[in-house]
Amino acid sequence: MSIQSRSSIRSAAISWKTGARKSIFQPTAWEISIKAGLGKLHLPGPPAQVIPAFMAKQGLRPLPVTHLHAVKVYDLLHHNDPFDRLIIAQAISEEMAVLSADIDFRKYPVKVLWCGR
Repeated sequence: MSIQSRSSIRSAAISWKTGARKSIFQPTAWEISIKAGLGKLHLPGPPAQVIPAFMAKQGLRPLPVTHLHAVKVYDLLHHNDPFDRLIIAQAISEEMAVLSADIDFRKYPVKVLWCGR
C-alpha cells in the first residue's frame, strides 16, 4: 500500500494473539473497498485482487464477523466510526491485539500495538 493509502486507513488490518493466528479484520477489507471505490484510497489494483494478495504475502487469515461480534458493538456506541466499533468488538471478543494509529482505540479494553508516528 502507498503512503497515501496507509494514512487514509488509521486502523490497521492486522491483529493477532501471541503465538497464534494473524488475521485481517473483515471490516477493514470492507472499509478499504469502500474508500477505494470513492477515490479516497489509491490501490495498485482492484480490492478483490489487492487484499487477497496482501493477505497471502503476509500470511494473514480473514477474521469473519460473527453474531457475537455484531452484538458486542452495543457496548461501543459512543465511538463514532462504525468500522472501528466492529474492529474493536472483534478484538475484545477474540482477545486479540490490534495494530492501529487511532488514539481512540486506547479507550477500550483491547491491546493496541501502536503503528502511528
